[in-house]
Amino acid sequence: MTRFILPFIVFVVLVIFLFIGLRLDPREVPSPLVGKPAPVFVQPQLGEASKVFSPADMKGKVWLMNVWASWCVSCEAEHPVLMELSKLNLVPIIGLDYKDKPEAAMQVLNQRGNPYSLVATDRDGRTGIDYGVYGVPETYVIDKQGIIQYKLIGPVNPKNLKETILPMVAELEKK
Repeated sequence: MTRFILPFIVFVVLVIFLFIGLRLDPREVPSPLVGKPAPVFVQPQLGEASKVFSPADMKGKVWLMNVWASWCVSCEAEHPVLMELSKLNLVPIIGLDYKDKPEAAMQVLNQRGNPYSLVATDRDGRTGIDYGVYGVPETYVIDKQGIIQYKLIGPVNPKNLKETILPMVAELEKK
């Protein structure tokens, strides 16, 4: 009888871990970059290859970096939310066009509107790797000192914009 107790206890512990894991939100993946300086990069701007963008250009400002692509279905879903946010003019939104063809990205922005202050291109995905991009879309809130304060995996929606992103931006603006 005692030879069955240990396997039974191990089984119960595994079932407990399984149930705990099933209750976790897969979008709440902790980022090791939160609280650390935004990785430095210099990338050409979409539609203006002679101009470049670097996070250093945003020092002294609170800003959002939205990683997106023309081929991304979830990016299409979040686009109207970003358009509304850009109309409020509360925070600059910098786009990072991830592993995309510039022509396709330009076509999407021309058709749906452009919510971005500017768009940097990351054709080979190296900047995305530096930021720990799991997939698109992802959005980062970056403070005046260039520190990543928040990372959202998945699309920006009215709820996470109102409950998390905008209050954080307002608080960071006060500092």
